[in-house]
Formats: sequence, C-alpha cells, structure tokens
Amino acid sequence: MAYKSLQQCISKLDKRGELLRITKEIDPNLEMASLHLDEFAKAGKAILFENIKGSKFRAASNLFGTLDRSKFMFSDTIDKVKQLINLKTDPSLALKNPAKAIYAALHAIYAIPLKVRFPRSFHEIQIEDIPQVKCWKDDGGAFITLPQVYSEDIENPGIMNSNLGMYRVQLSGNDYISNREIGMHYQIHRGIGVHQKNANQKGEPLKVSIFVGGPPAHTFAAVMPLPEGMSEIAFAGILGGRNFRYAKKDGYTISADADFVICGELHPNDVKPEGPFGDHLGYYSLIHDFPVLKVKKVYAKENAIWPFTVVGRPPQEDSQFGALIHAITGKAIEKEIPGLKAVNAVDDSGVHPLLLAVGSERYTPYNPTKIPQELLTIANHVLGTGQMSLAKYLFICDEENAPDVNDEKAYFTHFLERVNWQRDLHFQTKTTIDTLDYSGDGLNEGSKVVIAAAGEIKRELDISLLNLNLPTGFSNPRLVSNGNLVIEGKGKIKDLITNFEKQNLEGIALITLVDNATFTSENFSNWLWVTFTRSNPANDIYGLNTEYKNKHFSCSIPIIDARIKGFHAPILER
Repeated sequence: MAYKSLQQCISKLDKRGELLRITKEIDPNLEMASLHLDEFAKAGKAILFENIKGSKFRAASNLFGTLDRSKFMFSDTIDKVKQLINLKTDPSLALKNPAKAIYAALHAIYAIPLKVRFPRSFHEIQIEDIPQVKCWKDDGGAFITLPQVYSEDIENPGIMNSNLGMYRVQLSGNDYISNREIGMHYQIHRGIGVHQKNANQKGEPLKVSIFVGGPPAHTFAAVMPLPEGMSEIAFAGILGGRNFRYAKKDGYTISADADFVICGELHPNDVKPEGPFGDHLGYYSLIHDFPVLKVKKVYAKENAIWPFTVVGRPPQEDSQFGALIHAITGKAIEKEIPGLKAVNAVDDSGVHPLLLAVGSERYTPYNPTKIPQELLTIANHVLGTGQMSLAKYLFICDEENAPDVNDEKAYFTHFLERVNWQRDLHFQTKTTIDTLDYSGDGLNEGSKVVIAAAGEIKRELDISLLNLNLPTGFSNPRLVSNGNLVIEGKGKIKDLITNFEKQNLEGIALITLVDNATFTSENFSNWLWVTFTRSNPANDIYGLNTEYKNKHFSCSIPIIDARIKGFHAPILER
C-alpha cells in the first residue's frame, strides 16, 4: 500500500491486529522506552502512545519490531525494489528477463520527487512541544532516535543530489539553549559530513532539515545503504510506492508528508558537548563535541505522531532494519566485490565490530595446499567498502565446505579447525573504527585484524573442558564452543601465557579472557558481544609462543583480552 502518512500505516497495522494502544498517561522520561523494550523483547506489536506527559502529540514505536511486520508494511513494493536494486548492481539481468525489468522500471516513476505547495496542515511549534523521549537513565537529555536528516551540497545543490541520513539528534540537556539549539551527532563516512565541509570552506552555514514521521518508507530510506548513484529520496518514493513530496520555504526543503520538520543551520566550527546516549553496542556513547544546529523553525502537522525507537545491546528494533535491508538487497554487496561469496555484519556484536565472510580462493589452483591469497585481496576490498570499513575484526574463509555465515557458531567451529595462527593474522594499526566503539585509542580511532583461513582441517577441537592448571588470579575456565575457551580473572596476562605454554592445549584454538566467564559462556550471543565490543585487536590480542618475523605477528594460540578497561564506556542497565 502506498501510505500517504504515518497515521495511515498505523491504522493499517491496527486492522491487522498489530497495534498496541496505550491510552493512560505515560512519562516520556524512561517509561515509554521501558514499555517499548518489553514489547520488542517478546516480538510484540507496534505501540501507539496516546497520552504523553508534557506533550499534546501522540508517539509510536516498534513499528519495525519484526521482519514480518516490516515486510507487511511494504508488501506492495518490496519485490519491485529488489528487482531495481538487482538491475542497478547487475544490468545483465535486464537481458535475462526483460519483462520483469520493464515492470520494475515502470515502478521507478515513483523515484522522481514532486514539488508541492507548503502544506496548510503544518503549524509552528517549539522544540519543547515535542515528546521529550529519554531512553536510558544516564542519557544527557531527550533525543530524536528516528530522524531523517536532509542536507544538500552547497557546490551541487538539488533534491536529487541530497543526502538523507539517520543521525541521532539531542533535543535537550547539556549546554543547549532551549528551543534554539539542538545537537547533531553524525559519525564518519556520512554524507552530511561532506556537505558541511564544503559549506565550511565557503564560510557559509549549512541548511539542514530534519523530518520525523511521514510514510514509513521515508524513515527506512534514511538508513538504507544504497548503490552508488541512487538517491535516498528516490528510494523512499520507490519503496513507498508514492513520489516523495516536498516544498521549499525560506530556503529549506520541507517534506510535505512528514509529521514534524525542524529547520536549522550548522555554522562552521560551532560545536557543543553532546551525549551521553545509550547506544546500539550496548554501552553509553560518552560526551563529545559535535555540531550544533541553530533552530530556525519547527513545524508539526495536525494530529502529528512522533515515531521513536530505543537502541541498546542488540538485538533491538534497529536490528530489524538490518534484516529488512538484507531481505531487499540480498547479495548486492557480494556482487560488488569480486570473489566475495557471503558476508555477515554480526548483529550480536554490534554490527561494525565483527564481520564474517566467505570468499573464493582461485589464485593458485595448481597448488594442492590451499593458503589464503585471494582471500586477502577480498578482505582489503571489504574493508575499503562503505560502512564495512569500520569493522575491527574480519574473519574470512574460503568457500570450500564453508558453513552459512549467518550461523555464527558453526562458522567459528569451521574456522578454528582450519586457521593457521602462525600465518593468518594480519593487523592494521592506527586506523578508523566506529564512533560508538570505545575499545580503541580514542574517538573513531583503533585497529583492525583480518584473519583468513583456507584449506583442510588442521586440528581436532576439544568438545569438553580440559583439566587446566590456572595461575593465581584466573579461574572458571569454560568452553563456549568447540575449541573456544573463555577464562575470567584480573591476573596478569604474562603469567597466564607463561603457565599455558607449559601445558598441552592441543584441542584449544582460541582463548578469550573476560570478567565473567559464566555470563560469557551462557550462550554464543554473549560471547560475540563481550569479545568483539570490548577488545581492540592490536592492543588486546596476545598469544602463546609468539614470534615476530618481518613485522608479522604469529602465535600458536591467540588470547583476546576482552575484559572491561578503565577507559571503556559504561554498560547500559535498566
């Protein structure tokens, strides 16, 4: 269905039995977020909050809380979008099935935005009139968690050259002047950063419009990783089955279908402390200086609905964005990178910290002994592509007998059976990582490691715990999977290494040092989260029987120190 508004979508969900209406007064300070988290945890309904303390507006959450519900919302268009993306990434498909290509191309008429008059239903409000949703107790204030942030390049203006991104926006708290200033937190590798840089070079402010609400396709377009040259505005129209409607007012672009619009300017070098904010890695992102948006106008339509989500340790509602993206794009990324057969940005580890991949290994087919060669070429390409460039850990194995990359436990078993720790560790130091990841050397700063494995099985992994002798300060050894050992303790790693080098650990392929081995080994999801969010590869990977040859680090068994360090961000707790 081509939704004209968020209200229309919510009504449709209500008729399907997919809506929970909450009519009693609810406090936007933590209470709304708590109800959302509980409903998401049971794969429950979308929520409509009809009576919010301190605001006359309603709010909605958990709209994208299940993949089934998201597919239902876009049931009329999702197949056509798939076809168009496939054609974009592989034009030869048009020759293979011209009828489907023509049908998809006809649907692309919705990609063209339509300019309309400024909506009469819009009226001016203040920032303080908006539902002031605070999700976690130590958040710095209220935030917009589902914004569509619109900007244009001053050097190449126009709606088809615009960027529509989802960057969190702080509405209150800290040193922001109430109703006049809000915080704009955008991370590296974001289109708005290029736009602001170009405006700064000209000494001019960057005009920014923030759309909230409107048809759900608009919200999803702001997070969709699109092929080069495809506009988010165009994608919103195609997925929504309705052209993106916009107006111009005072030099700002206004989404005519949005529920709320905030217009403002980013001035050169104008920053203020933003945060803390409970974020999607499961920790708080801390206070840092980010651009300040000088608010000029705030609009709301009649009977506007404020959509929001709550992020935290995955999986959360934003995890379902990833599931929907995969359902739409399929293997688009794999098609863009020669030799890449499959990739999984592991949601349980916070997406960016860990990538699992499968690739081809064809460079020396005449050699009976397979070693990673093409895999390393593919790995470099992966780490140079879009948001994947923020990954800290990239595990990549060859496609022969490879398991499904989305079965993380099976993948690690396959990998640990074949990896050669004397050869297969490849580090990058002093590089960029996710802004929200505090395991590194500073904001956006950290390291990466590519671990590539190919060939036959090299070891038989232990499936039961060895009789280990542990030094003082270490205890509670547990297997989280075959050959994958976790140990807790606050002792010195040097003592652990010295001790283990004297023991027979033949069936162990990886050791992780943690604060709580019982929690970490309780399930594989816990191990993925603890290990890859709390370690910086170059700093935190140690090993037994280590050697350095031509600056290459090797060992017999690596030890990942995934204990919480003093500079790490606090864990989110309800």
